[in-house]
Amino acid sequence: MSWIEADSGAALTLSVNGTRHNLELDARVTLLDALREHLQLTGTKKGCDHGQCGACTVLVNGRRINSCLSLAVMHQADEITTIEGLGTPENLHPLQAAFVAKDGFQCGYCTSGQICSAIGMLEEWREGWPSHLGDRAEVASAIGAAEIRERMSGNLCRCAAYPRIVEAIEHYATHEGADT
Repeated sequence: MSWIEADSGAALTLSVNGTRHNLELDARVTLLDALREHLQLTGTKKGCDHGQCGACTVLVNGRRINSCLSLAVMHQADEITTIEGLGTPENLHPLQAAFVAKDGFQCGYCTSGQICSAIGMLEEWREGWPSHLGDRAEVASAIGAAEIRERMSGNLCRCAAYPRIVEAIEHYATHEGADT
């Protein structure tokens, strides 16, 4: 029997957006495919499927990851948050509202990954994680546009809405207390 013919099914439980889901998946299913194909959470997008565009970014235990590069079976003990877990159309997360107010999206395809990445990025910044611009001690007390651009560089936008994305994140960080 070849490795392809081997039974590679796995029973697992994923905690996504505060809800536990019992699944039977092939052990090779990515977290992205588990979210989209098995849980019908389609806000997380499949862009490049190689971890280069960031459209699939979700939060795992508050940290941003490219879900296309991670196997679902690796996350049984984790809390996974997708764009659907941040807010609803009736009750937007403040960063989602900032994206709307600052027109930080155009076609919207990358927006969910941008928002999840920004939430994780701001937490990294608050915790003092360094960037290529230096460590947080060398940066102003409020995160600025240059630091946002550097830290968000793994998220691509085909529409080139970058200036408005940066404005939305900076607005959220300064007006919603995200950098305190």
